Amino acid sequence: MAKIKTTKGKNTKTTKQQEETKLYESAEALQEELGKSQEFVNKNKNLLTGALTVLVLIVGGIFFYNYTIENQNRAAQEQLFPAVFYLEKDSLAQAMQGDGNFTDGFAAIADEYGMTNAGNLASFYAGYASLEEGNFDNAIKYLKDFSSSDYLVQARAYCLTGDAYMEKEDFSEAVSSYQKAANHYPNEQFTPVYLLKLALAHEQAGNKDKAAATYQTIIDDYKDSSEANDAKKFKAVLGK
Repeated sequence: MAKIKTTKGKNTKTTKQQEETKLYESAEALQEELGKSQEFVNKNKNLLTGALTVLVLIVGGIFFYNYTIENQNRAAQEQLFPAVFYLEKDSLAQAMQGDGNFTDGFAAIADEYGMTNAGNLASFYAGYASLEEGNFDNAIKYLKDFSSSDYLVQARAYCLTGDAYMEKEDFSEAVSSYQKAANHYPNEQFTPVYLLKLALAHEQAGNKDKAAATYQTIIDDYKDSSEANDAKKFKAVLGK
């Protein structure tokens, strides 16, 4: 006996389509569905109102936050440019503390507008200027507050942090900072510099084997750099 093929799935789909067609073609059926929707709204009025209020507050809060940050970033930029000018002129005090007129200085910009891009950049400049002033604790503070998606600038910040720790003779922290700089998107131009500083920090920390290994990394991986010649000399002095 031949088997009868089942068409259950097809029939179910057809039935559903017929019901939907009936709904939209029949005013009474449509009115009945609308009545059900209205009944649901009436029963859950407070819940729906609360959900809508929360949604409006969230969306409004996002717009307000972005608007505020944008305005603060513009204000920070206006003060940042004169401070950079003073830094380039080696007027460190005015760069850091302001001139009482055009800028409040890197420190104030970083502290007041830290959540903005310009305020974040002010932290980098404040760290650099503090290092130049010999205020190493401040340099470390501001440089650690700084964060950038630009791998060259971020690596530079790690290196400057290492420089500040070296000045404080905190060689273990200097090693950590220089290691971060060297590992952050290695490149031919700057990585040999960071590695050379890392090796010197290892030496100061009394880790001659690690220093020699770091010198060798420069010699092997960055043989065309000027730092490779220095690495050979320093490694020879270690007798490694």
